[in-house]
Amino acid sequence: MIFITLIASCLIAGVSIYQFRKEAKDYHHDRLERKENSIKEHINYILANTTYPLTTENLPLIFRERIHELANIHGMEINIYDLNGHLLKSSKAAFSVDTINNTIPKSILRVIRSTAEKRYVDLKSNEGKRYRSAYSYIKDTKFKPLGILNLPYIEDDGYYEKELNNFLIRFFQVYSFMLLISIIIAYFLSSYITKSIKEVSDRIKETRLSADNAVNEKIDMGDTPQEISLLVDAYNNLVDDLDESAAKLAQSEREQAWREMAKQVAHEIKNPLTPMRLTVQSFQRKFDPQHPDIRLKLDEYSKTLIQQIDTMSSVASAFSSFASMPAQQNETLNVVKIVQLALEIFNENYITYIAEEAQIITRMDRTQLIRIITNLVKNAIQAIPETEHDPIVEVRVFREGDAAKISVKDNGKGITIENKRRIFEPKFTTKTSGMGLGLGIIKNIVENYNGTITFESEPGMGTEFLVTLPITNPAEFSEDTSKHI
Repeated sequence: MIFITLIASCLIAGVSIYQFRKEAKDYHHDRLERKENSIKEHINYILANTTYPLTTENLPLIFRERIHELANIHGMEINIYDLNGHLLKSSKAAFSVDTINNTIPKSILRVIRSTAEKRYVDLKSNEGKRYRSAYSYIKDTKFKPLGILNLPYIEDDGYYEKELNNFLIRFFQVYSFMLLISIIIAYFLSSYITKSIKEVSDRIKETRLSADNAVNEKIDMGDTPQEISLLVDAYNNLVDDLDESAAKLAQSEREQAWREMAKQVAHEIKNPLTPMRLTVQSFQRKFDPQHPDIRLKLDEYSKTLIQQIDTMSSVASAFSSFASMPAQQNETLNVVKIVQLALEIFNENYITYIAEEAQIITRMDRTQLIRIITNLVKNAIQAIPETEHDPIVEVRVFREGDAAKISVKDNGKGITIENKRRIFEPKFTTKTSGMGLGLGIIKNIVENYNGTITFESEPGMGTEFLVTLPITNPAEFSEDTSKHI
């Protein structure tokens, strides 16, 4: 709209300037023609009433006194030439080089003689001014040429220039106001149009692939232009399709997760079942009640079965621990003492414990905190190669801002770069035994209590796991209450 207004104003201004100048040109053309006709009629009257013979040589005598009268009456400079273009008489006492010549150029004479009208208007410009000079024949009563009449005329465009300037001033005032109105209308119009589009755009940015129908809300904009309505309908249909796809995807992911879990459980259970089957078959085949070492063989078979049953039990317990959320039996704990308590089950003398404060209070399930420490320390011990002469496992508890920090550091073989991004994935392990669920369980526990677990590792140098837990106001903690241990 603003562009159209500007283009329209420029076009109208250009057309107006052209029209003013064309009118000025037509005005000067018509005015000179009228003046010329009037002067020639006056000259014919003088020639008809003169006592001199009507010849070219007598023209200066005939108009000796009358040429000034003609110039004053008609307000024009008058020059009379003979038929060869030589000046005979002029109304001016002094001649200006720019407006009059003593002779008519031959080119002009040829044009006058060759045209049917026997008339020619010469146009010239000098110092920013335009000049018209009309040439035509002076004829006697019998229409015989006697001389050439020259009427110099200066085009005075002052009036038209003044009118043009006044028009342009008023024009630009009006169009400036119209431009301002156009900007205001364009602003509100574009705001009205883009408001709907922006709302759709914002909703599209917020659209997520989720099974939660509350996330992707449909748009209800009421009365809107047809194009916006089509866009809104398309978005609402997309939301329906997306929610349906999200539900199907979630269901598919759950089913896939259960299938993977079932495969893993079946695989882990099959491992002890095979030796159990072989043991039973061997016992059945070689069983001899009369054998003198029958009791010893029975003990061996029993230990083998119990060992495999324990393996199956540990598999079931591990999967149960991973699948279940941490218990919410929260209590106020002194992290320093609980960590120390968890370390008492380890007999390795290279495990060191450092507590920077006597008490750091948090609120969580004590069993889950012990499980965190136990798993991290066990992983640290297993990460140290047997060939390491100076093994180190350092457990440190300290406070940092409003958080309790637990660091478990070892000088083991470290974690490779390709394994770092998978370290917390369920079922991922670099060990020959175990199912790779320990760190996944720890991560679930820590995040359930609004904490974080991170690690830094360098292959061949060791690994440090850092657990961050929110702390509780010490005023809520009482040392003399045994349940806080």
